[in-house]
Amino acid sequence: MSHSLQHRSKQKKRRRRIAVFLIFPLLCLLIGGIGYAAYLYIKAEHVAQAAYKELDRGSKSSKRLEAVKPLEDNISILIMGVDESEARKKDTEDFGGSFRTDALLLATLNKDDKSIKLVSIPRDTYVYIPSKERKNKIAHAYAYGGANGTIQTVEDFLDVPVDYYVKVNFDSFIKIVDTLGGIDMDVPISVTDFNSKKSGFVTVEKGQHKLNGEQALVLARARHIDNDFMRGQRQQLIIEAIAKKALSLNSVTKMADLIEAAGSEMETNLTFDDMIGVVKTMLGTQLNMEKLQVKDIDEYIDGIYYAKPDEQSVKEIKETLKQHLGLTSAPDEATDEATDTTQHTDKEENQ
Repeated sequence: MSHSLQHRSKQKKRRRRIAVFLIFPLLCLLIGGIGYAAYLYIKAEHVAQAAYKELDRGSKSSKRLEAVKPLEDNISILIMGVDESEARKKDTEDFGGSFRTDALLLATLNKDDKSIKLVSIPRDTYVYIPSKERKNKIAHAYAYGGANGTIQTVEDFLDVPVDYYVKVNFDSFIKIVDTLGGIDMDVPISVTDFNSKKSGFVTVEKGQHKLNGEQALVLARARHIDNDFMRGQRQQLIIEAIAKKALSLNSVTKMADLIEAAGSEMETNLTFDDMIGVVKTMLGTQLNMEKLQVKDIDEYIDGIYYAKPDEQSVKEIKETLKQHLGLTSAPDEATDEATDTTQHTDKEENQ
């Protein structure tokens, strides 16, 4: 072999060695990334399975002709915030240990324009509760019948299907916000209230701030600084801020932490595939969210306060939600007056 041929052969071998040295680490990173992504997928699926709880009715709302699926259909999701903290458990011992919803929001998702309607329902809203066959504050529907009773009550009240629900307690809420690194908000009002453990106070000042989990919870829960209508607006702003921050995540590690935080004490009838469908529906959007609220009128019955829903407000919200969900069937006639045979106003049930 000539000297020039030997030289070219050595150069080719050297280039192959250099290529191997460069490509091998890249392959390791690629394989590692795929492996880590697979790990996250399995972890998320496991968390979702642990959080899954089927409703007594099954997968289909009685207000649907057929069951629906995220990404394929327009859907609704009821968000329930329930205070199941140790501090609250002590407070409920005298009342049979029953918990109530402290926050109740119904979100409808339209798959075509990728928009969301978010309805806030004040906790003291005076409605008919089917599971108890009487009218009371909507927050008590959970005490009477858990998630099943609450969904049935909301469907009866707004005359739209509740396809899915997500129930979170306040401990998991704090974890979610903290895992996101806090949420950015223009806080509408200054608040000072007990922390989640009721062992101290938390203050949130009016203005633009980054809130941690405890601060966000205090802002969402505070009841005596304005009114239930304004409280509902604060809760909507917080939900919007959480959604925006979650959609902006570009860290795989952060996403894994968020999945773990959200699923630790969450309950839902969304399967893992359903969750993926919801995420895919909203991918690439700027979170087109319209916030709606049930207006009410203050009313006292036997000396107990209730928020009597304004009929026109409820009618408008019903029509908006039906249109957003693409429902063309005629709305059911309201039966509140016909079923209002009992007004349960025991003191322990109206705290």
